[in-house]
Amino acid sequence: MTSRSVWMPAELAAYVDQRSTAPDPVQQQLIERTTDMGGISVMQIGPNQGAFLEVLIGAMAPRLCIEIGTFTGYSSLAIARALGPDGKLICCDISEEWTAVAREHWEAAGVSDKIDLRIGPALETVRSLRDTTVDFAFIDADKTGYIDYYEELVPRLSTNGVIAVDNTLWDGKVVDANDTTDDTVALRAFNDHVLADPRTICALTPIGDGLTLIRKK
Repeated sequence: MTSRSVWMPAELAAYVDQRSTAPDPVQQQLIERTTDMGGISVMQIGPNQGAFLEVLIGAMAPRLCIEIGTFTGYSSLAIARALGPDGKLICCDISEEWTAVAREHWEAAGVSDKIDLRIGPALETVRSLRDTTVDFAFIDADKTGYIDYYEELVPRLSTNGVIAVDNTLWDGKVVDANDTTDDTVALRAFNDHVLADPRTICALTPIGDGLTLIRKK
């Protein structure tokens, strides 16, 4: 699988991937299945990002997680594997086709009972939670919707809740002033929006394609 850290020298990127816990057989099968789908496979997070999510979730021990953008399920599989016996994950996506692949691998990994997949616009799903408290959220969906997802999630975060947001470096394009495509502009706006928010503290980390971690103050 190609490293998501494209700005990193290839040798160093390979070293990083090789020194993170390797995918297990179910995860490896999911990587291969997604790769066979062609160009859209770049939407799958990298194995080291999956390992990072497992470490983070295992340390946090959240009871309710929500994922916005499930695709073929690698990130949700990582999150669900690390959940405790009372932990649940709500997955939001609009594709029955892609999430069918996810369901197959959740079942194979024995975590399907921890996951509640909801097909439909993610904003509607989050808004339907009303007074529900969320302990962890992972955003990896349409980039132009990031600010809206963030604004819906922050008021629902528990005291020590965390939001993790993928692709916030966008192959390094966020610092390319000549790139004015919609997704790049949206990600720059999101990064600035989070940094300026007095309610939260954030850290943009160079994990994968950029992973921003956000916690309420």
